[in-house]
Amino acid sequence: MNDKINIASKLGLFDSTWTPKIIGELNGQQVKLAKLEGELMWHAHADEDELFLVIDGELTIQFRDGEVLLKAGEMYIVPRGVEHNPVATTGASVLLFEPKDTKHTGEHMTSRTVTDQEWI
Repeated sequence: MNDKINIASKLGLFDSTWTPKIIGELNGQQVKLAKLEGELMWHAHADEDELFLVIDGELTIQFRDGEVLLKAGEMYIVPRGVEHNPVATTGASVLLFEPKDTKHTGEHMTSRTVTDQEWI
């Protein structure tokens, strides 16, 4: 049997931004926590949808034709193949839900891309 997971406790284990931490896995999907500040980069995930649930702060997900503003307690699913750019001007903590094989920044590799995501 699994132990329960306390989201606030897990968020207290790290300070780094844009470095998702894995907290669970089910049915080929991973549940991740991330702290965000500023903007990541424009990217897309060709084969995977990506769920963003804002725990605290605010997150704007920019699209080429608009944007979605998410506040604490709100979520949005970015459909596969849709180019997007997450921006957290004042900082945010988010829970991500995505397939295990999802690449952090899609096919766009930069110095900010995390290729070996850590379990906490």
